[in-house]
Amino acid sequence: MSNPTVAIIMGSDSDWPIMEDAAKVLDELAIPYIAQVVSAHRMPLEMVEFAQNAATSGIKVIIAGAGGAAHLPGMVASLTTLPVIGVPIALKNLDGMDALLSIVQMPAGIPVATVGIGNAKNAGLLAGRILSLSDKSIAEKISTAMKAMHDEAQSKGENLKTRRAQKTGF
Repeated sequence: MSNPTVAIIMGSDSDWPIMEDAAKVLDELAIPYIAQVVSAHRMPLEMVEFAQNAATSGIKVIIAGAGGAAHLPGMVASLTTLPVIGVPIALKNLDGMDALLSIVQMPAGIPVATVGIGNAKNAGLLAGRILSLSDKSIAEKISTAMKAMHDEAQSKGENLKTRRAQKTGF
């Protein structure tokens, strides 16, 4: 397998059930990745080391999941020039709104792309789109997936129209 080009990081292994959706997308796109726990609060020195060394280790995009105060995506973004995609993770309280606001409200100069609460799938797709700018095979896989999604939605529309016609007579 090739060297990883995406890093999926999270504050705790309890975030993996959400973050695994990003890994599944990267697997489908044949994009090599690493997945690891890098807690901004419990492992600050390791977080700094990871962020400062990610680019030289071959990482091109970082997907960072965090709940609660959700400092991980922003802190990593402040320490690297790589694109960082934040995934807000819902915890027991506040339904993930705290994490969403913490990630999306970054100060000027520290950009973090933010997907919806718990939507690591979109984070994986966004990482793929970023990498597709310089990798035609990834671009082709994304295009194929988009066509399949279109065709599925179109088919659902046709099925609905047919069921409605059968029920109403027109």
